[in-house]
Amino acid sequence: MELNGKRALVLGAARGIGRAIARTLAQEGARLALPWLDWPESVATLQTEFGSDGRHLLMAADLRQEAAVAALCSRIAQEWGGLDIVINNIERGGMPVVHGDYSRPVNHGEWELELDTTVRAKWLVWRQSLPLLQRAEQAVVVNISSIAGLVGRSGPASLLFSDGYAVANRALGVLTEQWAREGAPRIRVNEVMLGLIASRHGPGTRGWQQLTPEQRQELSGHVLLERTGRPEEVAQAVLFLVRDADYCTGTVLRVDGGYLLGGEPVADMPPGLVE
Repeated sequence: MELNGKRALVLGAARGIGRAIARTLAQEGARLALPWLDWPESVATLQTEFGSDGRHLLMAADLRQEAAVAALCSRIAQEWGGLDIVINNIERGGMPVVHGDYSRPVNHGEWELELDTTVRAKWLVWRQSLPLLQRAEQAVVVNISSIAGLVGRSGPASLLFSDGYAVANRALGVLTEQWAREGAPRIRVNEVMLGLIASRHGPGTRGWQQLTPEQRQELSGHVLLERTGRPEEVAQAVLFLVRDADYCTGTVLRVDGGYLLGGEPVADMPPGLVE
């Protein structure tokens, strides 16, 4: 897909991974719709970077609310007439190292919030944006998920991945495949599954700061590449699926540095007994 002039809805562009994706698509010539809700300091820089030339649309929207998603898509329809790209990057995952157990009074409603933001908000965006995507000759959706959906709250990542967040990301895999069927043949739907990324379960997060040096080393040591990832590396993976992967749909691209394969070293080959 040639991206110059394409219309892209990018969620979560106020910070970190979403910002890197937005920047990458803009550099390819795409026009961006960038909804935001909180993080006022980050929103200010978002407006400075993308709101000055009138090429992009920036608007406040609580994407957990159906009416807000409908209003967002209505404005996109009025301004642009349709959509070519949706980057479904919205989530909520309270880290156990920060939030503790769900039974704590401060965590009342946290389970529901994690599912509501990580799954239902993505589903609302898909349902409301689908008619706009169907107006394009070729369109693409990329769901951003986490390896939490595969590892759950286990191993060294037990400190970072909560139960609700893990459940939500496992559910997202089902939706990616369902939406690929719904969108075919003109709308491709794929998923980028993240490991430990700076600004998301990695450096730059409150949870990472709470870890001891030994805990951080155990997490990094579980990654085959022995480091955490960068938002820019996620953006390049998303760019591949949007721009280059024309024959991929219903596919999961795992960007985890090999975390899922870690902790299982390959033994040296035994000399054998048979002659």
